Amino acid sequence: MSALTPEDEAWRDHVAAFAREHIAPLSAGMDRAARLDPGLRQRLFDAGLMAVEAPTRYGGQGGGLSRVMVTIEEISRVDPGVAVGVDVQNALIVATLLRQGSGDQKRRYLPLLATRQIGAFALSEENAGSDAFAGTSTATAKGDGYLLNGRKRWTSNAAEADLFLVFARTEGHGWSAFLVERDAPGVRIEPRTEQLGVRAASTADVLLEDVEVRPQQCVGGVGNGEGVAIAALDIGRIGIAAQQVGLAQGALDEAVAYSRRREQFGKRISGFQAVQFTLADIATEIAAARALLYEVTRVVEAGTDLAERLRQSAMAKYFASQVAERAASRALEVLGGNGYTREYAAERFYRDAKAGKIYEGTSNVLLHGIAGALLGGTS
Repeated sequence: MSALTPEDEAWRDHVAAFAREHIAPLSAGMDRAARLDPGLRQRLFDAGLMAVEAPTRYGGQGGGLSRVMVTIEEISRVDPGVAVGVDVQNALIVATLLRQGSGDQKRRYLPLLATRQIGAFALSEENAGSDAFAGTSTATAKGDGYLLNGRKRWTSNAAEADLFLVFARTEGHGWSAFLVERDAPGVRIEPRTEQLGVRAASTADVLLEDVEVRPQQCVGGVGNGEGVAIAALDIGRIGIAAQQVGLAQGALDEAVAYSRRREQFGKRISGFQAVQFTLADIATEIAAARALLYEVTRVVEAGTDLAERLRQSAMAKYFASQVAERAASRALEVLGGNGYTREYAAERFYRDAKAGKIYEGTSNVLLHGIAGALLGGTS
């Protein structure tokens, strides 16, 4: 996938045009309000961006995983916060249902996710972030079903979501994954979490109090929740890599455009070698991160050994997040004092970049996994 197919390039153009026309004018307002613009939500569905990989018989676009990554990348180039929501929907919820959901689950939920419903991935808890399976949420047997209890933290999309993929510990079986609808009795969404960046992602806690679920709501079978989560994060991490590549490109776009307008000492600052070399260095790093992202996407699509996919997706996410943070910081410096104000998008890209080194595997956790693969687990 080092080179996109003509069909994927055409899709990239479609997404880029949509982002410029419909997302960019709303980005500053969504950042201030810390929520997805209500009107934008349906437009994302209408443009086919919320179930890119789902087959057309379910209302999706029938695209490959590569097209999912292009979608996330191009949206993030304009607004990384909106890209988080699109990423969670496509790379965690839709992708999990496609690969691990039952036929009935696909038929019931994929048409809704393709046309009007937003999904959220509820795994993390207060004391279970990097150590994801240290959580205390429970699924207690009752009759032929279960009662869910617990509090899920840092749940992206939670404030907007209609459907949650909830992970809980089932007695005698270990972790299980359940599809839970927002209006189910006992589900409560807490107020939005105030956070530094990616504020349009509408992060919130999800409280579960005796929420009844049936066996048919369990994805992958009772006791297989760890496997469901790990397989989901395999794709989710390259989704975040795509978001970070797009963010870095957006920051570079902003710096290049500014350098061509801004004049100091009687000429445009794009004429100064120091600025030129900064921009060239950023562009080179982005090209490397994008090449790794596309290659790892190809590996994951090919269905290679899971351990190898996890190693490579960790590399892609780790490297892209490093590149994005450097790109956002250096791009802001090209704008000087103006870059430090909310009048320019560089400031928002700078805040948004930090999350890439934290969610879906912190940089240290990713490095630990990569080292373990290299050293045979001795790290």
